Amino acid sequence: MHFQWYPGHMTKAKRQMQEDMKLIDLVIELVDARIPLSSRNPDIDDLGKHKARLILMNKADLASKEQTAAWSSYFKEKGYFVVNLDARTRAGMKNINEVVAKACQEKIERDWRRGIKNRPVRAMVVGIPNVGKSTFINTYAGKACAKTGNKPGVTKGKQWIRLNKNLELLDTPGILWPKFEDQRVGLYLALIGSIKDEILNIDELSLELIQILQEKYPGILHERFEIQEEQKPAEILGEIAKNRNCVKKGNELDYSKAAALLVEEFRSGKLGKITLEFPEKQS
Repeated sequence: MHFQWYPGHMTKAKRQMQEDMKLIDLVIELVDARIPLSSRNPDIDDLGKHKARLILMNKADLASKEQTAAWSSYFKEKGYFVVNLDARTRAGMKNINEVVAKACQEKIERDWRRGIKNRPVRAMVVGIPNVGKSTFINTYAGKACAKTGNKPGVTKGKQWIRLNKNLELLDTPGILWPKFEDQRVGLYLALIGSIKDEILNIDELSLELIQILQEKYPGILHERFEIQEEQKPAEILGEIAKNRNCVKKGNELDYSKAAALLVEEFRSGKLGKITLEFPEKQS
C-alpha cells in the first residue's frame, strides 16, 4: 500500500503554533502508545525546542505493557517527561499534575525568585488526529473547565482554559500531521485509525496487519480465531472469514467483511495488548 497524506493546512497550522509557542511554558504532546514514534510530528521538536516537554503515551491500555515501559525509558533518555495513560478511563491521569510540576520546576523557581508566586504554568496540548487529544483535555479539565479570558499582550481571540489552579491551557491547538516519507509510518497511522478508512484499502491493510502479527506476536491469531498461522496472509484472512461466518450470497467468503472485522478487533484491543513498533529498532 502507498500512503500520501500531508494536507495543505499544515503550513498555516505550523505558523500558528510557532506564534503560540512564545506564550507557553510547557508542550504536552499526546502520542498513541501502540505507535509512539510514528504518531509524533517531528516538527514539534523543532517548534518546542526551548520549552519543557511532556509526552503522554495515551491508549496505553491497548498497548503491550512491556513495550510501553521500554518506550517510556526511550523518551526519558532523550530528556522528555513521560506519563502513560488511558484518557477515557482516567488511568494515569492522577500522575500528570506532579509530572507537570517537575517538568516546569525551573520556571516555577525562576518566578519565585522574581517575586511572582502562584502563576499557573501555561501549556499547549499537541498531537495528531485520533491520539485522544480532545478526550484528554475534557477528562483532565472535567466540569471545572473555565475560560479565563484574554491575557494582556495576547492576540485577540486566543483563550486560556484553566484546568486547575496550577495549569492553564492555550485553547488554540493546531493539528499537525506527520509527513511520512517512510511508508511504514503511513501504514501504522492507518492501522490505528488516524487516516480515514474511506481513503484506504481495508483488505490490503488487514493483510499488512496479519504479516505484522505473524512476525511480532506469533500465536495471537491462532488464539483469537482458532486458525493455523503458518499460511500466507490472504489464506489466513480466508480462514478468519470462514470462522466468523463472513459470507456473501452464494456462500462465497466475504474477504472485505473479514478484513474490516480484523482491523476493528485490533483497534479495540480485542486481539490483545499490541504495540506495532519497538524502540530498540528505532534508536
